[in-house]
Amino acid sequence: MASSLDAINSELGKDPEALIRWALEQGERPICTTNFRPFEAVILHMVTRQRPDIPVVWMDNGYNTEATYRFADELVQRLDLNLITYLPRRSRAHREAVEGPMPGIEDPRHEAFTREVKLEPFERALQEMAPDVWFTALRAEDTPERARMAPVSRNAGGLLKVSPLLHWSARDMYQYLQAHDLPNNFDYFDPTKVEEKRECGLHLQH
Repeated sequence: MASSLDAINSELGKDPEALIRWALEQGERPICTTNFRPFEAVILHMVTRQRPDIPVVWMDNGYNTEATYRFADELVQRLDLNLITYLPRRSRAHREAVEGPMPGIEDPRHEAFTREVKLEPFERALQEMAPDVWFTALRAEDTPERARMAPVSRNAGGLLKVSPLLHWSARDMYQYLQAHDLPNNFDYFDPTKVEEKRECGLHLQH
């Protein structure tokens, strides 16, 4: 299996649309995750052009900017997204009433915070939706960890993880948005990462 994925990565790893076509043939329950960060319209447009009804899964941590929520609503309407939102089991208001403001990344409570607002909702989504193909907008230039990843991999549970845009640059992403007249969002904040080049752990665990 590993050797066949190596061949796919070699043949299709730098051809996002061909890779998406191949991946959609590999399973019956694909999903595409999003966080509506900068350039997310690219992956959402690419995937939904080939599978308009694909479930688009958003782990809304409750700490997004107002611009991000507006951007999410705009893309849902523009692309007719089949958006499925997963929320933490406690609301932001509940959590902050009991534990105070979001802990910083140096605070020992930050790991539990990350698990509550992002990792647990994602694991719940995997359990409830049982996808066999997972599209994500990871790009190699995002973090050192992502630079070592492959466009296609399979985790221990058998889930096929597909990152069609792994080898694209920000310039590639911008040009795609321009070519397809798609909106963008740069007013974005991830409370589980805080720093731009820091991993939250989701893609390292899955």
